[in-house]
Amino acid sequence: MTKDLLLRFLLGGAAVMASYLIIVVSPWEILGGIFAAFPAVMITAVLMAGVTSGTKNAAKIAGGSVYGMIGGVICAATVWLFLKLTHNWPLSMLLGLLFWLISSVMVSTLREKLNIKLFSRKMVLAEARFRHHK
Repeated sequence: MTKDLLLRFLLGGAAVMASYLIIVVSPWEILGGIFAAFPAVMITAVLMAGVTSGTKNAAKIAGGSVYGMIGGVICAATVWLFLKLTHNWPLSMLLGLLFWLISSVMVSTLREKLNIKLFSRKMVLAEARFRHHK
């Protein structure tokens, strides 16, 4: 467990450091924003899940990260908007993180509900076909 946490820390930290160096060294300002959104945590989590638990678990982590990434877009837009409106970066960051969490959970819940409804419909159709063939 300790070895796993140390490796996650080193990989995640290295990704953040590389992103920061690209931001500082790059002559193009746009790269600063692009690399500020580098998915270091997701990549490290998928890598470690794959190494420790196999491909199926890594795929679950990658699939779940989609919700967080959608929330990341909401977070970035919220921070940007509130910085423009309030010029208060602590408030903007706090609201961005709050909106990230809320939107990520909402998207995940919506996806789950749609999946249940689609599964139910498939079951009804399969049952109807089964009865028809009897």
